[in-house]
Amino acid sequence: MSLRFSAISSLSTTTDEAKGPGSAKITAIFGENVFTLKTAREYLSDEAYKSLSSSIKGGKKIDRAVAGQVANGIRAWAESKGVTHFTHWFQPLTGTTAEKHDSFFTLKGDGTPIEEFEGAALVQQEPDASSFPNGGLRATFEARGYTAWDPSSPAFIMEIGQGKTLCIPTIFISYTGESLDYKAPLLKALEALNKSAVEVCNYFDKNVTKVTATLGWEQEYFVIDEGLANARPDLVQCGRTVFGAAPAKGQQLEDHYFGSIPERTYAFMRDFETESYKLGIPLRTRHNEVAPAQFECAPIFEEVSLAVDHNTLLMDVMDRVARRHNLRVLIHEKPFAGINGSGKHNNWSMSTDTGVNLLAPGKTPKTNLMFLTFFVNTIKAVHDYADLLRASIASAGNDHRLGANEAPPAIISVFCGQYLAKVLAEIETRVGDKFDEQDEAILKLDIHKSIPELLLDNTDRNRTSPFAFTGNKFEFRAVGSGANCANAMTVLNTIMAETLKNFKVEVDGLIEKGDKKEIAIMQTLQKYIIESKKVLFEGDGYSEEWHHEAARRGLANVPTTPLALDAMVTDKAKKLYEGNNVYSHSELEARHEIELEKYLKKVQIEARIMGDLAINHIIPTAVKYQNELLLNINGLKSAGLPESSYAGQLAILKDVSTHIQVIYEKVNALVEARKIANAMGDTRTRAIAYCSQVKEAYFDEIRYHVDKLEHLVNDDDWSLPKYREMLFLR
Repeated sequence: MSLRFSAISSLSTTTDEAKGPGSAKITAIFGENVFTLKTAREYLSDEAYKSLSSSIKGGKKIDRAVAGQVANGIRAWAESKGVTHFTHWFQPLTGTTAEKHDSFFTLKGDGTPIEEFEGAALVQQEPDASSFPNGGLRATFEARGYTAWDPSSPAFIMEIGQGKTLCIPTIFISYTGESLDYKAPLLKALEALNKSAVEVCNYFDKNVTKVTATLGWEQEYFVIDEGLANARPDLVQCGRTVFGAAPAKGQQLEDHYFGSIPERTYAFMRDFETESYKLGIPLRTRHNEVAPAQFECAPIFEEVSLAVDHNTLLMDVMDRVARRHNLRVLIHEKPFAGINGSGKHNNWSMSTDTGVNLLAPGKTPKTNLMFLTFFVNTIKAVHDYADLLRASIASAGNDHRLGANEAPPAIISVFCGQYLAKVLAEIETRVGDKFDEQDEAILKLDIHKSIPELLLDNTDRNRTSPFAFTGNKFEFRAVGSGANCANAMTVLNTIMAETLKNFKVEVDGLIEKGDKKEIAIMQTLQKYIIESKKVLFEGDGYSEEWHHEAARRGLANVPTTPLALDAMVTDKAKKLYEGNNVYSHSELEARHEIELEKYLKKVQIEARIMGDLAINHIIPTAVKYQNELLLNINGLKSAGLPESSYAGQLAILKDVSTHIQVIYEKVNALVEARKIANAMGDTRTRAIAYCSQVKEAYFDEIRYHVDKLEHLVNDDDWSLPKYREMLFLR
């Protein structure tokens, strides 16, 4: 029996029991495996607790002498929960997390065994930097790198089976100081935003001393049976199906969206939610998504850095828990052709330490003006740095999704809703008009009367917009489901920091010339609205008309990753990142190289899988069916029956033979194209070649003929699980 039919057979005997909280409240288990400040209060001295608290809340460094006390307290807490090992948990540029476990166990000089966890081990460790992606920053023989503790993200205990490990969130840098992870640049970008945003906030409220960016991600994913997934080498190796004919029923009835959650999936959900709650991940929502076998979860908003850690951690938890239920979670942006892919919408805003959401309108002219300031500056940032936002979400997987029928196009635009569009237009129409030299000039726009009426439900959603305002936040919808949120968040917070910094310079310049503060702010906002209005679009981003209109406006449309990544290393990008202390020139060049190499390797793997499946699975199966047809036709011939009696078989035989021949020829041509691409010079050239001369030249055509064979060949002989089975069998 083939793996396909064996997997289908085993489905009927699969049972799952959730390890969910049962009747217990979520609050009873939430954060129980996290070293929170509340927990720290129990295990640390006053000195150590105050130092840790100041570090978390104010970003102050922890003295190494105090770090020893903190380490002892963390170890005591972890040991009380049965932990024997610890690890520095970090996010290298592989796209996954990394960890190296060490035990608390050690030997004294006299051979006495003890458990200890010193401050030095908490603060810093040395993993091998050369074996992680580094873009040429480190040679193979230059192995030294460091992980450094990030106190802003609390330590947690990871339970895997019967084992428990203390995880210390860290950044990862090279021996020479360059960042080699997603976290270090993000922290720098957040600090740059904090500095710029506080200075602008002080125009309106001198009590603001800190601005924090917040993030609420929405994680989409597919869940399919483990046996069916294991019978698909492309899913095992690539995370997506490179072949697969569309089933008669896909998502056209739209009956899966928000439908009743299948019982087996529901058990898995409850299980991974329990694991997540214990780790302090504040999941709030679960539901069926549009495509069959597709689902979504979303948490309560958190500070960006912590939200990034929690999403990265969640993807690992989901994968491990799914295996306990004999399921597989597919995080790839487009695991199945012809139905919706998966995104990870990043809902982003900013809040002050005085409790104000800077993207939520207030109830007075002053707070409305503050809202307008940050709202317009965000639009200006997106307009000026759309190419960097596009680069931040570029990947081999997302290329399949962007511009499809469920995802925004590769054209970066901003949706703000008709309500706010009218407000912006009202400000813009005062072109050539001097604002009155009175504070009352703001009131003449009736902004104080209209904006407070703006409620969450008054701002419509636009599923086709890559960057949409949704009431009190912006939703960056173009981020792919498998991405690390840190990449997009680093770019967004950096460009916002830069735009706010420039805004303050312009406003201060007008004030120095004699304008009142409010007038200077309004004049600068008007200028920004005029300069960036071409990025505003309220219509259907999927339409062909928008592509033509965007081109007329001069908006870029870069559909493929290798070219989109060029924005990372322009002079404009280097000036932006270096000016905000986020990336050095060498770090940018290295990341550009890493992303290009990641792209070409993923396409290369997919090309190899296509060749393997075509030659070792598809063609042998088709030839077997071809022989059955020939045997049938020859038998009918020898029986003296007229050709009309086997005309159907002849037609099928001809079609099967044609598809086999084309597949064979195109796979051989694909192999040759890979060899040519591999021999090209620099990484960018190879990546572009893999995109245009390998993927675009052969993938779709080979798939077309394979999928046609799937419809023709005897179902009993077809070895690969079909879409109807993977998407609908529970």
